[in-house]
Amino acid sequence: MPPRNKDQEQEVLNWISAVLGEPLPNGAYEDVLRDGIVLCKLANKLSPGSVKKIQEKGTNFQLMENIQRFQAAIKKYGVPEEEIFQTADLFERRNIPQVTLCLYALGRITQKHPEFTGPQLGPKMAEKNERSFTEEQLRAHNAELNLQMGFNKGASQAGLGSFGNTRHM
Repeated sequence: MPPRNKDQEQEVLNWISAVLGEPLPNGAYEDVLRDGIVLCKLANKLSPGSVKKIQEKGTNFQLMENIQRFQAAIKKYGVPEEEIFQTADLFERRNIPQVTLCLYALGRITQKHPEFTGPQLGPKMAEKNERSFTEEQLRAHNAELNLQMGFNKGASQAGLGSFGNTRHM
């Protein structure tokens, strides 16, 4: 499990607050996000109506459903499944760095949605950079002998000794 990065966690909280347009409740990173209410509001802000029901209070099971609804909403929004955290990672505080990674992935995916004009989180997404070569340019490389094709300046295994012996330096 990677170590926690307090700077990244604070950056995520600042981003969520900026997207929602309201201050977040005070508390530790995992405590602010634990019940899933803030996450569901975030999902609805990014994609209106993506989370139909938000449990404001209730049993642990009902609050965990908030997290599951958030996960389903961001999966539909475009976050790859392998970057989405497990419910227990957040609710039981098992793997908080994975939660941060997931929220960074969500911030990155917002760049692919032109309707989202809010603040950015994380690095800028790479854009397609397609290149085209003429047939002549492609054939010019065939005449070159590349260094991985047997040309190694006379190096050999002569003097190596047999397998199993130690190498004397």
